[in-house]
Amino acid sequence: MKTFTIVCPTDFSECSLNAIEFAAKLGEKRHANVVILHVPNKADYAKLNVTLEPSGEHHFAESKLDALVKTVEEESIAKGLQSCKGLIKEGTTVPTILELSNQMDVDLIVMGTEGVNELKKNYIGTTASNVVGGSRRDVFVIPRKVFFKHPRKLVYATDYLEEDKIAIQKVVDFAQLYDSELDILHVGNKLGTVDKALHLTMIDEMQPFINYEKINFVLKAYRDTPALGLESYLISAKGDILFTLSLKKSWFDKLFTQNLSRKMSYFINKPLYVIKRL
Repeated sequence: MKTFTIVCPTDFSECSLNAIEFAAKLGEKRHANVVILHVPNKADYAKLNVTLEPSGEHHFAESKLDALVKTVEEESIAKGLQSCKGLIKEGTTVPTILELSNQMDVDLIVMGTEGVNELKKNYIGTTASNVVGGSRRDVFVIPRKVFFKHPRKLVYATDYLEEDKIAIQKVVDFAQLYDSELDILHVGNKLGTVDKALHLTMIDEMQPFINYEKINFVLKAYRDTPALGLESYLISAKGDILFTLSLKKSWFDKLFTQNLSRKMSYFINKPLYVIKRL
């Protein structure tokens, strides 16, 4: 059986360090291989207030990467992580991350983001959003101020797509790792007969295939946009991680292409798991 593989890009910022923590903790549960990837970029060193001659940049990166790998190994190998290694790859950041992920056939990319209020160009940060948009692998986006904790509740946003049924199996697999409660949620502006019928149909079709007790099927209506309604539910239900499927007409497409979604603050302090691969 193929070993689960996680690649975690880092620019050595606080934001990316939190992502490494999540990658290591998930790696323990998955008995995974974790690859910490650094794509050299002068702008990254400037953020760290480090000024280096070209000849010193590679040495600086190697030193920082070695220290990160050693820390992860010391913390996580004994707890189930299969391996951790560092890799420096020259190139343009986003294409390099995507190319390496495909070459290595990784299962998941875990990466940090600065959060919606701090980077206005893109909802979840320029690099993270571009990786999500271009990736053929699942992407787990970790906001800068979030530190790992045992996830008590997971929320999967569904729009009753046929592909949701496969994606939910993947979320159930994640929930079982932590014995987490899982809410399968649909949010609408109003609950019509069609919504209720689709909801009951999904329950009937999914329950025979889901061998997991801590699962709830939730149907909610909000007067605001569905995106803001989703945020309201996540806050009231105290969801720890939001899962979404990235397909046209899916929740992900709605959340990250509507201008109104920029008003949401949820993703400043909670992780987002984008399912790209079924």
